[in-house]
Amino acid sequence: MPTPSENMLFGMGNPLLDISAVVDKDFLDKFGLKPNDQILAEDKHKALFEEIVKRNKVEYHAGGSTQNSVKISQWMLQKPHKVATFFGCIGKDNFGEILKKKAEEAHVDAHYYEQTEEPTGTCAACITGDNRSLVANLAAANCYKKEKHLDLDSNWELVEKAKVYYIAGFFLTVSPESILKVAKHASENNKIFCMNLSAPFISQFFKEPLMKVMPYVDILFGNETEAATFAKELGFETDDIAVIAHKTQNLPKENAKRQRLVVFTQGKDDTVATVGDKVTMFPVVDIDQNDIVDTNGAGDAFVGGFLSALVQEQSLEECIRAGHYAANVIIRRVGCTFPEKPDFR
Repeated sequence: MPTPSENMLFGMGNPLLDISAVVDKDFLDKFGLKPNDQILAEDKHKALFEEIVKRNKVEYHAGGSTQNSVKISQWMLQKPHKVATFFGCIGKDNFGEILKKKAEEAHVDAHYYEQTEEPTGTCAACITGDNRSLVANLAAANCYKKEKHLDLDSNWELVEKAKVYYIAGFFLTVSPESILKVAKHASENNKIFCMNLSAPFISQFFKEPLMKVMPYVDILFGNETEAATFAKELGFETDDIAVIAHKTQNLPKENAKRQRLVVFTQGKDDTVATVGDKVTMFPVVDIDQNDIVDTNGAGDAFVGGFLSALVQEQSLEECIRAGHYAANVIIRRVGCTFPEKPDFR
């Protein structure tokens, strides 16, 4: 089993500071939020950010989907430090400094593009019971520039160093040209490029850039809701998740040396994955409903665990087992946080 080395895993996405608080139904209704959803903030949500920070128990965590996942991978691997590289855009401000500090504490090799036009992005996690409604105010995260960061020789060298790449679908709203550059590099060098459907709105409103990248995607992640929306947008005419996985696997692909792998999680139900030409179900780790504190970050954690086994070239079964383990740890805690060390065997 190859031992992981520095900068072996590359992630690029929207670095956000998560602001999480338990709210009530009235709060959700006031801002027109569904209990379990991810949306981009609009003008009507400006007041939400001001209100949520005034609540008595607010927690701040370094977040953003891709950054969460690479952070979890690093935690699962422990050593060496900086197996994971992360690129994204932040502001030159207090929240940006917190993100830099948190990335360093997590031993992630973060190289942020820093600019002064927009403040560091935030994500309000509005928690009600087992549900979480996420409202992302991308701000600086939206300002990532390929030519000002990714294209710089010193940064591109870090891309070339990697063997496995992971970018959440959320980044399609920011810099599809950056995603394509990385995806093509992976494909041309027979490395592994992974992506996530991330949220229903990505398939609905960013289908064109998503489908431009899809031929380069070696591993596609998503949950049952995202899979169903994706299937609807592509006219698959089925809501059977196994059939959706199979049809997704068979979409056109550039690098024929690697068959696309599709992995769909379904909360407490079995995870669905394509194995060769078949679709297999993998049961998740049992958990008492009372032990679930916050499902925010469960999907990111699953990917993080999966990638930590993938960089060690482990089998699909092992990758999924590592993913299930990481998700199981995360949902027992507030935010995408974890104990000092994993006890994964």
